[in-house]
Amino acid sequence: MTGLTQLDKRWLTEAVRLREEHAGPLEDQEANRRARQQGGDLADRIESRALWLAERDGMSAALRHWKQGARLALLALAVMALFSGAGLAFAALGDGQRPVNVFWALGSLLGLNLLLLLGWAAGLVLVNENGTGLGRLWLWLSERFARDAKAAHLAPALLVLLQRQRLDRWLLGLLVHALWLLALSTALVMLLALLATRRYGFVWETTLLGAGPFIDLTQTLGSLPSLLGFVTPDEAMIRASGASGPVLETARQAWASWLLGVVLVYGLLPRLLLALLCLGRWRRGRQRLVLDTGLPGYSQLRDVLMPSSERIGVQDPAPDALPSVMTGQSGDANHGAVLVGLELDDQRPWPPQIPPSVSDAGVLDSRESRNRLLEQLSRFPPARLAIACDPRRSPDRGSLALLAELARNAGATRVWLLGAVPGQALDAARLGDWRHALDRLGLVHVDAAPVDWLEHGHD
Repeated sequence: MTGLTQLDKRWLTEAVRLREEHAGPLEDQEANRRARQQGGDLADRIESRALWLAERDGMSAALRHWKQGARLALLALAVMALFSGAGLAFAALGDGQRPVNVFWALGSLLGLNLLLLLGWAAGLVLVNENGTGLGRLWLWLSERFARDAKAAHLAPALLVLLQRQRLDRWLLGLLVHALWLLALSTALVMLLALLATRRYGFVWETTLLGAGPFIDLTQTLGSLPSLLGFVTPDEAMIRASGASGPVLETARQAWASWLLGVVLVYGLLPRLLLALLCLGRWRRGRQRLVLDTGLPGYSQLRDVLMPSSERIGVQDPAPDALPSVMTGQSGDANHGAVLVGLELDDQRPWPPQIPPSVSDAGVLDSRESRNRLLEQLSRFPPARLAIACDPRRSPDRGSLALLAELARNAGATRVWLLGAVPGQALDAARLGDWRHALDRLGLVHVDAAPVDWLEHGHD
């Protein structure tokens, strides 16, 4: 599966876990075998298994559809933000037939933005916060646009994965701030266009208050924009705008500049800075995303993906001697011949061509398959047993112990060391290790398919 990012891989792994929790375990023998062959730690093998299952069951294609739906949803929200920003500008200034109340205009432009910004900041400190309304709307639209039933677990899996590192708030925060940034930028551009093409008068009105509070508020709000070159009306202009007399042209320009500066500094710039903050936290946190192998859905895979035969080192000391085989000890070994493969990959076609009188026991690639065959052989021990092994693998203690146990349940046993697959060559040293280990076990090993021996009992 090419083209998947690290986030996509962990996302699909989490989606497979949720699917198995809701619908039960999947048929995963081949996936487990591939994961064991790939090697690595438990997290790597869990991920390898999940990616193979996701590709087989169509979840990888569903992820591509979901991401396409997410892009369409984002486009729809962006269009909505553009129209909303333009609407804010028109609502604030009107058609120019009436004077513009500067503080009503400012409330129209920044009031809702300020309230939602405070709500986002409050939600940032809540442990169980799952995102804002816009973020949930985006996730909902993404699922609807995907139109893929196999994508049902993708959105929950993404949230569960991100919540472990508390990254969901940064991803959804980036989305929300970017959309508001687009809306406010559109509003600012539309304000410029309207102020450049229409003649607006600016007033402030009050019944209860005097001019002092309005003068102080106007100059306080204009202090930061003035650092960027925007003009703030002086006290005389502010007082004149509250009177019923005609407004001077310079006052019109000063109020227009003040309004643009306040929208830029208190509306657009905070959203830009918060969007950059969320983007930085998202990028840093995304690199630390790991699977929680302690979850029940993952921990129960440990015995399957990390069999005890592979846990070498300090976990159990090496035995003083290899297991005893004692072939031919079974007195009832009169049930024909059996051929079995030990942990073979897909490069080894199975089963090979064998006579009808020889039973194919399949490939042992899990603890369940091993126990099932051992139980069968203990009840009906065959006269002859051939075990196909891949000499590209190391002859570890677990494999040798299994060979000895299988041989103890058969009249005669031969180990078939398979040849190299096309385009590859066997490692001579590892092949020598196999032969040496089998000689120590007392097992006969051959390099060619023991078909005649299985069928007739001789070569």
